[in-house]
Amino acid sequence: MAFTIAFSGKGGVGKTTLCGLLIRYMVENDRYPILAVDADSNYNLNEVLGLEVETTLGEIREQMKKGEVPPGMTKDRFIDTKSEEALIETDKFDLLVMGRPEGPGCYCAANTLLTNFLTRLVGNYDYIVIDNEAGMEHISRLTTKDVDALIIVSDISKRGLQAAKRINELARSLHVVIGRGYLVLNNVEGELSDGVKKYIDDTGLEFLGCVMKDPKIQQYDMMGKPTFELPADSVAVKSAYEIFKRIV
Repeated sequence: MAFTIAFSGKGGVGKTTLCGLLIRYMVENDRYPILAVDADSNYNLNEVLGLEVETTLGEIREQMKKGEVPPGMTKDRFIDTKSEEALIETDKFDLLVMGRPEGPGCYCAANTLLTNFLTRLVGNYDYIVIDNEAGMEHISRLTTKDVDALIIVSDISKRGLQAAKRINELARSLHVVIGRGYLVLNNVEGELSDGVKKYIDDTGLEFLGCVMKDPKIQQYDMMGKPTFELPADSVAVKSAYEIFKRIV
């Protein structure tokens, strides 16, 4: 069974950047094949990884709901064919984008067929890395139903750490088996204050450490360069790698 790692955190804390750096770390340390799943409705993991998205599972589900299945093709064959087209493949990892939330109407049949496709797909990978939005509902819909490592990313603000605590509580209330829950602080400068340390303790998560503030990340974003390609001497890369050693 694949080792599954899920990222979550409130918007703007840099979880997608760290998700991309984890995938890079795993590739560099021979931890593959990897299936990366972008389950954030505002998906941009592909931009971090430097990949183009042509279609999402949400778009395929919408096409089926609208009856856009070609004559003579069964719905399950349509889902399989279109979903395979949506899979972005590289040498060491593949990427699948879930897409935006469902619109009005019943998606039960399409969701069942997508679940069947994912069940077959995940068997091809040793690792699954999920970039999730703050809510954990997407994880509960995934076919593995198990998360070996839940990494909740926060900044050093009270609001961010309180959000991390709520996300952890929400995740454990769903029908998902979670092995270990971790907290990572991102974009950190200097030492942590006693107040921040107290809020860290309150989250109930195992604290893995800090990824240090790195101006190169903003520079890459402004230039449209994938942060997956940050130089090895980047302070963010170096501090993130020290954390990832403890996970995988």
